[in-house]
This record gives sequence, C-alpha cells and structure tokens, in this order.
Amino acid sequence: MTRFKLGIDIGGTFTDLICVSSEGKTSVHKTLSTPHDASIGFITGIRDIAEMTGIPFEKFVSCIDTIVHGTTVATNALLTLKGAKTALITTKGFRDALEMRRGIREEQFNNHYKNVSPLAPRYLRFTVDERIDSEGKVLKKLDTKELLSIIKKIKEENVESVAVCFMNSYKNPSHEKQAINYLRKNLKDRFITASFEVLPSIRFYERVSTTTVSAFVGPIVARYLDNLTQKLTHIHYKGTLLIMQSNGGVVVPEQVKKNPAVTVLSGPAAAPTAGAFYANMLGYKNCITVDMGGTSFDAALVIENQCVTSTEGKINRYRIALPSLDIITIGAGGGSIGWINDGGLLQMGPQSAGAMPGPVCYERGGILPTCTDADIMLGYLNPDFFAGGKLKLNKAKSEKAIKTELAVKLGLSALETAAGMYRIINSNMAQGVREISVERGYDPREFLFIVAGGAGSIHASEICKELEIPMFLVPNVSSIFCAAGMLLGDLKHDYIRSYYTSFINLDRNKFLTLFNEMKAEGTHALVVDEGVSSEKISYYPILDIRYIGQYHEVQMEVTWEDVMTFNLKNIFELFHKEHNRQFGYSLKEEDTEMELINVRLRVVGKTERPKFLSLETKTMPVEAALKEPRKVYIPELKRMKLVPIYDGDKPIFGARIKGPCVIEKITTSIFLSENYDGVVDDFGSIMVYEKKIFPDGFSLNIKQNRIHEN
Repeated sequence: MTRFKLGIDIGGTFTDLICVSSEGKTSVHKTLSTPHDASIGFITGIRDIAEMTGIPFEKFVSCIDTIVHGTTVATNALLTLKGAKTALITTKGFRDALEMRRGIREEQFNNHYKNVSPLAPRYLRFTVDERIDSEGKVLKKLDTKELLSIIKKIKEENVESVAVCFMNSYKNPSHEKQAINYLRKNLKDRFITASFEVLPSIRFYERVSTTTVSAFVGPIVARYLDNLTQKLTHIHYKGTLLIMQSNGGVVVPEQVKKNPAVTVLSGPAAAPTAGAFYANMLGYKNCITVDMGGTSFDAALVIENQCVTSTEGKINRYRIALPSLDIITIGAGGGSIGWINDGGLLQMGPQSAGAMPGPVCYERGGILPTCTDADIMLGYLNPDFFAGGKLKLNKAKSEKAIKTELAVKLGLSALETAAGMYRIINSNMAQGVREISVERGYDPREFLFIVAGGAGSIHASEICKELEIPMFLVPNVSSIFCAAGMLLGDLKHDYIRSYYTSFINLDRNKFLTLFNEMKAEGTHALVVDEGVSSEKISYYPILDIRYIGQYHEVQMEVTWEDVMTFNLKNIFELFHKEHNRQFGYSLKEEDTEMELINVRLRVVGKTERPKFLSLETKTMPVEAALKEPRKVYIPELKRMKLVPIYDGDKPIFGARIKGPCVIEKITTSIFLSENYDGVVDDFGSIMVYEKKIFPDGFSLNIKQNRIHEN
C-alpha cells in the first residue's frame, strides 16, 4: 500500500504543503493561511492534497505515516506581543535585570531610542531572598513560604505563565527545582518554567530573557499544539506529528511544550536544510538560501554542507540564546506595503497586508498597494493564473491603488511607481543577503544562490545583479521550499553546560563528565521519547572558547573523538583557525592563554529521507510549453516589452530558455530579465545564469553530482 509523508509550513500569507509517496511521487500545494486559527488552514491543506492525489480523504489520512510541521505561532506572538500574561520570579536584588539587559543601548548615539518593553512588566516581577554563589554553593537557602504571597498576587492578576530564573542556577539548580515544584503544586492551571529547563548556562541576562520568552509564548504554543492534535485525532490521523525547531531539527510536540522557545524560528529553519540537500546534488558544499514569501524575506548560509547556527538570536529585539539557524529575516514579501516617508521618498515594508486583507488585487478588503500589486502591474504575474487560476487577481484595482496612494503624491506614472516599488524591495532584500554573508566575512559571489518562496524567483535576477552573483538556482519545489526542507530534517536536541575555566586549570574528569551527562540526556530523549534506534544517533560536541581578556568567544564544533581522548592540541588548532577566519587574526604565535566558557552537545537522530526527487523520464521540447506572450517590464530597458511565457509545469527537462521571459508554475512564477538565460534540469529545477558570464550556458548532471560550463 502506498504510504505518504507530509511537510506543512504555515506562513503569514500562505500555508505550504508537500506530499511525498513511498514511490517518490510528489504533490505540492499552497493554500491561504487562516491567522485566527492556523490549524484550520493546516487541515484544509491536507484535504486539498488528498483531492490532488485522487484518494478519498479518510483513506488518504490513514496512509500518512509522518507529518512534519513548521509553525510561526511563537514567532507571531513575539512580533505582535500577543503572548501570555507573564510573571517572573528571580533572586532578590535582580528584579530589574530583565529590563536593564546588558546596559548597552542598541543605538548608542540615539538619545531618543526607547528600550523594548519587557515581556514581564515590573509589577509582575517578584523576588525571593535566596542566593547561590558562582561556585554553586548555597549562601542562603530558599524558603518556599516566600512564594505564598507571590502565588496570591499571580492569581489576583490572572497571570497565565510564570518564569523562574535565579542567580547562578546554572551551577546549582536546586533552588529553581524547589520553586517550580512548589509553584506547579499550587498553580496547576498555569504554565511554569525555569531557566535550568530552558537554558542552564552562564550570563544572567541571556538566561533570564530566554526563559521569559519561553514562558511568554508557552501557553500560546501549547494551546495551538493541543488544538492541532485534537483536529488530527478528529480526522483519525494515527501517524507521527513532528515539529520543526529553530535549530533545523525536529521534535515531538511534547518536547516543544517543555521549552516552546525552540520554535521561534520554526518555519524559516527548514530552508537551509533543503538548501544543503540541493547544493550537495550539484556538487556544492556552500550555498545561500533566500526565501521570499507573502510577509517576510529570509536569508541563511550553508557552509561545508552544514547549516550555520548561532546563539545570538533576537526576535523583535528580544534576546533568545538558544541554538538556532543563523537566519536574517526582514519585512519584505509579496504583501509588503508601499508607502511614502516624511521626506517624500517611496518605501516598501516592513508592514505587510498578510493573508487578510492581503494585497489590493486579492479583493479581500486590502486598500494599500503592495509588492504583489506592483508585480501584477509589471506583468510578472498572470491575473488569471495565480495559484493555477484558483485565485483571480484584479489588475485594474492594483493600478488604481498604486496611482491613488503613491503615484500622484510622487508625481510619477503608475507604471514608474510600480517599477520603483520593485526596485526598492529588491534592494532591501539584497541588503539582507549582505548582512548574512558579507558582514560575516563571506563573499556571496562564491556561493550557490538558491531562491525559494512563492515570490522569490520573480525578484531573484535583480537581487543577484546588485550583488554581482552570476547565477542562481530555482528548485523544482521552490515555492514550498521550507515544507520540503521539513521532510529532510533530523531529530535534534541541543544541550549546554557552563564550565568557565582557563585551559591550564581544566579538570579532565569534569570536562568528560559534562559531555557524558549531556550524551545520556540526549540519548534518552531520542530512544525513549522518540523511538530512535541507538545506531542512528550521532553526537556533535561544540565548545565556546576565547583568549583570556576577550569579551566575545568563538563557538566551534569539534569531534567526539577529540573530546573523549582529551586532544587539546587539535582543539586549540581549530580555535586559532576559526578565530582568524572570523576576526582576521589569531594569537597562536604569541602563545596567548585561552579559556573555556561553555560545553555544548548536539544529539542527532537520523530520519529516513523521502524520495521526493524521483527522476522523470518523459520530456517535451521547450516550444511545446509556450503560452500566450504578454508585456512585461524589463528593468534593463526601463519599459514594457512583449516576451514569451512558458508553462513551467510542463516536462521540459534539459531545455534551454532564453531571457527575457516568464516561466509560470501553479505555485510560483520565474522572471528571467534581459541579461539572463536558464536551463531546466532532469527534475524541473531551473539554473538561471548571466549571459555575459556564461555565454554558452551550463550542463547539469544531478546523478553525477556536478554542474559545469559547456
């Protein structure tokens, strides 16, 4: 019997789905998101996919083995500040640490810059008179009776969630354990979490901020997952549900409920995973993935087939120190609204029309012109073929909105204004790519540029032109790239222990004990809670090291063998090399002393990869895919021009397509400007390249993992 795996990514505007059968047949679909209850769009999408496969819904559901889901519930709660009413309980004397942060103003020369409002307001920040010193010794015991008055206040204020974070609890969590046990006994209907469960590491502000974030989004995420689970039970789904984490791995819902902060970048985290997969097929180890959806634009790096991670995350200026994929997100999507600033200059975003009311052309109540309205006016979108014709777009309304809201005020024509909107949002996205690459010491021209998202391939050629990138890849599943990446993610758990010491004073037994503790914890989570066999588990140690006297440390992965054999020589050599790459120098020759800050362990349980890229055998000449030509705006010429339109869903494998043109698919459109040509590979992915750099084009051979010039 045919079995299925589903990847479902809920974005701000669209819910993306990919369904892969056990034989490798792939179905992709996009449906409008339902912001008031995201689970409705989730179930609707499954029904649509069942209809596409031609299998009755009940039978189709019974044949689904796994659903991997990326959710923006936690992200949206932080962005809109519509999370739970949250209280914080901390050590006496540290009530305001959450608001004081590190005492550094984000914009140092802006005296009017306001601090971000703390997620736990001051009247809901409570203290208890306990203290543990920096070595983990108890200086003053916790008296749980102190919590009685706090519990009373929490009930009076109808607080939904409580975060507990005591000073130096990363060294000794005994007081936090006492506190949460007492609180959970007396506040059974509240969400309660403590820093030793969320982030048991040095640096108080990072720890208290991350714990408070987890508490703030906790009830929202838990309610969403419970609601979703109930809906899946209602349709008699008996397979496995996995949730995408910010670190690019997946976990079961129960693990997410314990630490909801792991999902703050749940959706975008799947794109680099898919990017690594596609780059590897073409013989590349490094790539940049960009994903332009309806609301946002995400950019990420893959180095040596590994998704780059960071513990320096911020969402809406709130610090989250959990390991997450290093992703830059800006407000640049199809729904980004065009507006005029106080200086009379045209701007795009970051505010978005989202799914409701959406762009003006959707005719769902939107009145402000968006990027999508500009794209349809410039001819890049077919108003009668959007989403395969399921959603008709009103081009006349887009033109009227652009003219009324923007063009008249700017003294330009509607077409000139639409072209300006297109140029500005492309420039914004190019800057996002610079931030993830150039500002981190990488040249984007040396990476395979992979374009994803429903709107990404309309804008990619202009982004690449600004960055001098000679070619880019539009994968065959680009419009639902994150959903596809979810099916490629492994089960992952990240653990951390702070061990602040110079290497001269490093205790070998303690060092090894910490790693073995984390290994045991991760193995238990994978084997017992998630049913992974032990032979499919891998361990990836990570060390935070710096030269003595430095403020920032270097986080680097080392081998399990070097850790277990205590091979400090290899570790030091790796550190000097990585420090030199990041900062342009090392102090190896000076024999400068180093110190350890944290030890980390990533525990990975390998999952079975779907065969969603099965080779197609039937093909047709490119001329057979031609549709009616239409006028499209050509940026190089700064005018409209009649160009060929191709049906990108036709099997034109191996075809060479000359620009300018538009390649239309049900779920996306690809614009090749005057300076670009493209070639279609055996799986329907399209490599777009600059004519003057590669005048003879490319040969692509996925089966032999290579790409080369003719």
